[in-house]
Amino acid sequence: MFVVTGATGNVGRELVRVLADAGERVTAVSRQPAPVPPGVRHSQADLADPAGLRTAMEGADALFLLVAGEDPEAILDQVKSAGVRRVVLLSSQGAGTRPHIYRHPVAFEEAVRESGLEWTILRPCGFDSNAYAWAESIRTHRTAAAPFAEVGLPTIDPADIAEVAAVVLRQAGHAGRTYELTGPTPITPRERAEAIGGALGAPVRFDEQTREEARAQMLAFMPEPVVDGTLAILGEPTPEEQKVSPDVELLLGRAPRAFADWAARNVAAFR
Repeated sequence: MFVVTGATGNVGRELVRVLADAGERVTAVSRQPAPVPPGVRHSQADLADPAGLRTAMEGADALFLLVAGEDPEAILDQVKSAGVRRVVLLSSQGAGTRPHIYRHPVAFEEAVRESGLEWTILRPCGFDSNAYAWAESIRTHRTAAAPFAEVGLPTIDPADIAEVAAVVLRQAGHAGRTYELTGPTPITPRERAEAIGGALGAPVRFDEQTREEARAQMLAFMPEPVVDGTLAILGEPTPEEQKVSPDVELLLGRAPRAFADWAARNVAAFR
């Protein structure tokens, strides 16, 4: 059986569906009650309260783990005491490229590596679904705003992350591996807005923010060090952060989905 934490998120929700469609036994874990596919068990638990995870993990073979909560060692102690043998950690590209800023995922990676469990680490770059931040402005004004209009990054479809996670969970041979996950090509914020406009069949105007405007907006929901690190990636990415990784195609046997595919599947959010 597989346990999926963050089962209501952009990656977790799709991972639960992929595993259930493959006939696997799945426990979906989230902080709040949530609908799940037929045959999937739901367990309400919070990674901030590791002791509450024990019931969710009973009978499980492997765990899909988010970077959430402040005590990865306590989480992994519960994992081991429940008899779980393998863990797949959804970390972040920043843990590799900017570890001095992305200390939270770095701490989880270190704990997983030292846990004595079989482990695999997934390091995705920015998600295509971050474009949901534009949903209201596109619905109401057909506008999208972001800084660094012409800086391209190879953002990834969360559905591809979920499919990679399903492969790693279900197949042998991935223990001790760290996979870098990206989309198929770098794409700029302006190009992402154009792709959403194409899916809508209506133009979306792009307004370029200054760094200061974007920073003030992001500070409303992100810690200051993460805001500054994110803006550094968005505005002055390193070659590693702009590089397209081969790992998605290696694991799935196909190229990653383009941003336009994500926009077409999720266009209802912008209408």
